[in-house]
Amino acid sequence: MTTDIIDRSADPADPAETTKPPPGGRGSDYAALSREVKRSGLLKRRPGYYSVKIGANLLLLAAGWTAFAMIGQSWWQLLTAAFLAVMFTQTGFIGHDAGHHQIAASKRVNNMLGRVHADLLIGLSYGWWISKHTRHHSHPNHVDRDPDIADGAIAFTEDHARVRRGPYAWLARHQAWLFFPMLLLEGLALHIAGVRALLDRTGTHAGRATKLAEAALLTAHLGGYLTAVFWVLSPLQAVCFLLVHQGLFGLYMGCSFAPNHKGMPIFGKDDKIDFLRRQVLTSRNIRGRRFTDFALGGLNYQIEHHLFPSMPRPSLRHAQELVRTFCARHDIAYHETGLFDSYAQVLRHLHAVGGPLRPELEY
Repeated sequence: MTTDIIDRSADPADPAETTKPPPGGRGSDYAALSREVKRSGLLKRRPGYYSVKIGANLLLLAAGWTAFAMIGQSWWQLLTAAFLAVMFTQTGFIGHDAGHHQIAASKRVNNMLGRVHADLLIGLSYGWWISKHTRHHSHPNHVDRDPDIADGAIAFTEDHARVRRGPYAWLARHQAWLFFPMLLLEGLALHIAGVRALLDRTGTHAGRATKLAEAALLTAHLGGYLTAVFWVLSPLQAVCFLLVHQGLFGLYMGCSFAPNHKGMPIFGKDDKIDFLRRQVLTSRNIRGRRFTDFALGGLNYQIEHHLFPSMPRPSLRHAQELVRTFCARHDIAYHETGLFDSYAQVLRHLHAVGGPLRPELEY
């Protein structure tokens, strides 16, 4: 990394087990930006927006399941599966906002909304996701600290790729070609990871009680979901419905999160960098208008979201010009691109990471 990016001084007040950024010293760049944003009123709650958003989302989700019940045993249900995949992802976006305390002033209300939308409505563990996502926000694209670039099915660094052997090495060599097909399994992977976390018996008594409550919601979702699918459809139709629904859900979810950081600068575990630059330099915004805002759940304003995680979703677009101007004034690279170009950048990065495992001459 270049010296104009890395700050070798002590890392100030990293967020720990919270999505709130550190206040920083009064003279820090982040503190100056934070004061500008607070004066603009963009951190204020937007109860009207979220009331309409949550209400409309619930109505559309209910409409999807009502159509499912009315259509009955038919292969047209695969279209219902596609529609519900979209609605599951949109419901997940609301759970994401609740996890960042964007919706209500009360932490308890936000957590309640998060558990209902994540655990009950789409079958993902809210507690597991919060723990993982908090660590990501604290250290995005930071080796050994960001769980989103940990070594797994995909290798995000050349060091991770070099140590692979056998099938995992083959996977890393071809991961750029396999990336989007693998996202079809992302929904299943999220379900499994959440269940495994809930089965972990470690933690405090209060933590175990919360896990039990989450387990009850997840069980209610899974039981109702599978009962409805296999009750209404024939066995073959039910299996196909599950494959289409969960596959498209994982693909949509993965395509919404993938452009945010993949292919952006990665910091080594010993690198120190201040909060403002850590969040801006590792994040990528996606250009677009209201449809992009809706389709990506506000994640297209990834830079603003990472700088101010509790900022309500509809305020992010208004904060963009303020943040972009501030970054230009302080000579901080602000990266924004189109959606398809962002995917191209992600694939180029994944291809380059797998380079050490490919023959030197490729034809």
